[in-house]
Amino acid sequence: MTGPARGSWLPDPEGRYEYRWFDGQQWTEQVSQGGQVHRAPLGGPPPPTASQPPPAQPAGDGFAGISGELVDGRFSEKEARPIGNQNTKLLRVRLGEPFMARQGSMVAYQGGVEFAFEGGGASKFLKKAFTGEGLPLMRCSGRGDVFLADRAYDVHLLNLTDSGLSISGKNVLAFSSSLDWNIERVKGGSIATGGLFNTTLRGTGWVALTTDGPPVVLNAGEAPTFADTNAVVAWSANLQTQLKTSFKAGALIGRGSGEALQVSFYGNGFVIVQPSEGMPVAPTA
Repeated sequence: MTGPARGSWLPDPEGRYEYRWFDGQQWTEQVSQGGQVHRAPLGGPPPPTASQPPPAQPAGDGFAGISGELVDGRFSEKEARPIGNQNTKLLRVRLGEPFMARQGSMVAYQGGVEFAFEGGGASKFLKKAFTGEGLPLMRCSGRGDVFLADRAYDVHLLNLTDSGLSISGKNVLAFSSSLDWNIERVKGGSIATGGLFNTTLRGTGWVALTTDGPPVVLNAGEAPTFADTNAVVAWSANLQTQLKTSFKAGALIGRGSGEALQVSFYGNGFVIVQPSEGMPVAPTA
């Protein structure tokens, strides 16, 4: 039998209060009653009645006199894991080792955190300029908590163990500095299809990526898999790829330039596709 979800406000199992915080492993002393959050150990006395008002908040408490769902603990910082989702749109990273993040993705931080431009060296700079595969990065270091988001996209966290992931640069939110990254050409291109470049992460560490809506993860080992180049987010780096253009299809397939450029995938691995192809390209006269 599984327990309640990790980090949730749930009805107090003792029935003494409206809600009690379950941290994923055990019930805590943090309770909520009438929109007010305070501490009450399990097995303690019943909550004060109307004739016995709860003790006044100590002087200097910044929450004194303010109640409501925004301050009752539901949206408080989740500290169960050093790296994890605060919610579906927001990533929280507790700094230990430095990590890389998309420039401009920091929405808040606490503690002594430093942010520095990360260019990746001359070779990566030239590849960015030549390929257009943009991955503007900053190095985050110090001690504290950093909160990251990008255009309210959904945030997903993956862990790599001696593995590789090819990911569209626009979908990279952050990754651990232990991972090697590079801009690589998607294999299988031709003169007709032109070039397609992605950012490849390899090694052992974590990576946070974004999707414009809930994605689908396809198993390329079950059958040859095809995806629109504007909708594909990432795939296992070991997959074989092929670019193809169906000029006959015109604008019937995908929402790109009308050339219906797709990537095909073969081998054992997965492909992540988002339910969005980005802004449609206006047809030319």
